Formats: sequence, structure tokens, C-alpha cells
Amino acid sequence: MATPTLKIDPFSARDKFETGNGPAGIYRIAKLEKLGLTKIAQLPYSIRVLLESCLRNCDGFVVTEDDVRNLANWTASRGVLAPGDSGIEVPFNPARVVLQDFTGVPCVVDLAAMRTAMERLGGDPKKINPLVPVDLVIDHSVQVDHFASGDSLDLNIELEFSRNRERYEFLRWGQDAFDNFRVVPPGTGIVHQVNLEYLFRGVQQRDGVCFPDTLVGTDSHTTMINGAGVVAWGVGGIEAEAGMLGQPVYFLTPDVVGVELQGKLPEGVTATDLVLTITEMLRKEKVVGKFVEFFGEGATHLSLTDRATIANMAPEYGATMGFFPVDALTVAYLKGTGRSDAEVTRFESYFKAQGLFGIPKRGDIDYSQTLSLNLASVVPALAGPKRPQDRIPLSQAKTAFAETFVAPAANNGFARNPADLVKRFK
Repeated sequence: MATPTLKIDPFSARDKFETGNGPAGIYRIAKLEKLGLTKIAQLPYSIRVLLESCLRNCDGFVVTEDDVRNLANWTASRGVLAPGDSGIEVPFNPARVVLQDFTGVPCVVDLAAMRTAMERLGGDPKKINPLVPVDLVIDHSVQVDHFASGDSLDLNIELEFSRNRERYEFLRWGQDAFDNFRVVPPGTGIVHQVNLEYLFRGVQQRDGVCFPDTLVGTDSHTTMINGAGVVAWGVGGIEAEAGMLGQPVYFLTPDVVGVELQGKLPEGVTATDLVLTITEMLRKEKVVGKFVEFFGEGATHLSLTDRATIANMAPEYGATMGFFPVDALTVAYLKGTGRSDAEVTRFESYFKAQGLFGIPKRGDIDYSQTLSLNLASVVPALAGPKRPQDRIPLSQAKTAFAETFVAPAANNGFARNPADLVKRFK
């Protein structure tokens, strides 16, 4: 494996900031504005985070100065593109990688195979390691055989280990053998819950330099972490392996759809009701392959868990991400989920120093497209698990059921007498 290229900092963006516990390095994206490359204050926050990654990893080889310029010159209309152009490729070096067990185990197998090949060639197999932190969460294979008793969890976990003994022994070997590789055992929680509540650190620090927590994951719902201001999305195993080995994940310069949230949710309306409403709205707007970024006063009234619920549904409304910028509620969430005071202070200090703190208001950011939703208009609703866009307000559920039930057999009805059945539901 090649030694990482030394960063050359061609834009002289490296600087220092005060973490609250001493100074640390920072690559200031504002330096690009002073060079006349971009107007930072008008860029969507999600684009700014990606720009920081490009700037920090610019080595003149894998990540070039042109890559930084292309992203810095992002415009709402993507004016750098010719009409009909699909976009310009931009490299993204995630700070870490999250794997779930079904798609993650083959990645570890590939690393093991690389070690074997290195040994056969007479090299040192211990040189084969992930270059960024990798966490594999075992959750997709868990089955429930015992329930409704006090020892159900212990019995299920015992069965889980016996059924998957070979695989778990291999993963335990991997955790001991590889640097930068951890395994979260079964029975701990689903991958996205673990990612948000435990793995998410807010700001990472390596070689004296701080930078935002970003990642790719081998699950489409990796986007749940977007609710905490983390740029992340789901990828396939090959892209995840590239990220593990320090290679960029490439993507096309995206459109960024800004969704302004106004007002507050009425009492009794849940995050599920809200996300069904948002999914229906965004599906109609065809946001496939785009970034969605939430802003406005209404966003400041949503708890971080509600934001995570909305972000988690990004694959359902078709977006690459459903991103919420960092604010005081994000800081409070970090503190409330067990991070140290030093981590929390560093997190807040970094995002303020980088100009990335706070939920934007209308007119602050130049989005490709802007939509609005008044949270006060959201009502209790329901939808089927596979068709969240087919939202039915609870007030209309009775009528909708009757209409569906009496529909012709070809429309999944039962060909019963419509008049008789409608009377029954009145």
C-alpha cells in the first residue's frame, strides 16, 4: 500500500484556532474567499464541509488544486457546467467508514486477502491496514427466537454467537490484527443508532489538525447521521473499501435543494408524521441524486432525534443526503450522550471558527432550489412501510380504507358491492 502523499497546502489555508483546551490546526475555507475563489457565506453548509475535505487533502496528485477550485466555484445553477453536462467529479475523503455486517464482512475478507498476498510476495503483511477509522456494526444478521421473558436477550445472543461462530471469530481476528478497525458486537443496537449515539464524535483530530466528522457507510440509511450535521451517505462495498484505504470517493457536483422549515409542530404530531409529509413533498420535486439541506426557524425547534428521523428517510425521498447544519442543539446532544467536556468544547469551537455554526435563515444561502414547509400544517398520518410517499392523513383513513376495499379486484379490491360497504363505514 502506497504511503500517503504529503499535503502541500497550495492555498495556504492551514491555520490555528483555540479549542478551549489549547490550540489546534484548522484548514480555513474562508482563506479561499480571500483568494477570490468563492463567496463562502453563500455556499450551502454541506458544500462547505466537502470543500474543507478537498482543501485539507489537496496534495496536487490525488486531490488537485483544480478539484478545490471546482468545488469552491459551486453555484446554485452550477454555472461552471455546460448545458446538459452531467457534472464535474469531485473527490471526497471521508473521515471514517461505517460497515454493517452483511456488506462489511467482504471488505474485511479483502483486507485479509491483501495481507496474504503481501506475505507471499515477501513483504510485511502488517502494512496492510485501513488508513481511516473503520467501524463494523453487527446488526443485520440478528434473529429473534425468544421473546416475552426476562432472559430473552441472553438466549437470543447465545444463539446468535453459535450460529455465526466462524464469522465472528474472523471479525475478532480482524479487530486484533488491523489498526483502525473496530467491531461493535451483536445485541448492541442497529448500525445507525450506534453511529449516532456512540461513533459520532463531531470533530476529529489527527496530526494536530481538527476537521469535521464525515463518513460513508455500506447502508443506504447512513444518512441518519446527517441530522447531526455530518456529511455522509451510503455507498457500495467497492467505494467503502476505497475510503478505507485512503482513496477518495468521487461524486458529481450536486444541486442543493434548500427546504425552509417554518413554525412549530402542533401538539400530538410526531416526527413520523413530519417525515411522511416531507417525503411526499420531496418525491414530487424529484430530488434524486441531489443534496437536501434544511434551514429556517422551524428547523431550530426540532430536536436532534427528530432531525435524524428526517435525515434517515433521504433514500425514501431520493436524495443523496438530508442535511441539518450544526447548532446549539447538536452541541447539547453531544453532551447528553456521554462525550467529554473537552470534545464538546472543541466541537463547538471548531464549527464557529469555520463559519459553520447555526441554522441559516431565508436568504442566507444560495440554494439551487428552495422549498418551504410550515410545520404547523403537519397532521397525524399513516403510510405503508414500502410506500411512504402514499401518505394518508388520519382524518381521511376511514374513507381511504372504504374506497380501497370496494375497488375492483384488478385494483386490489374484493369486488364487493360498493354501496353496501360504503354504508357500513358511514
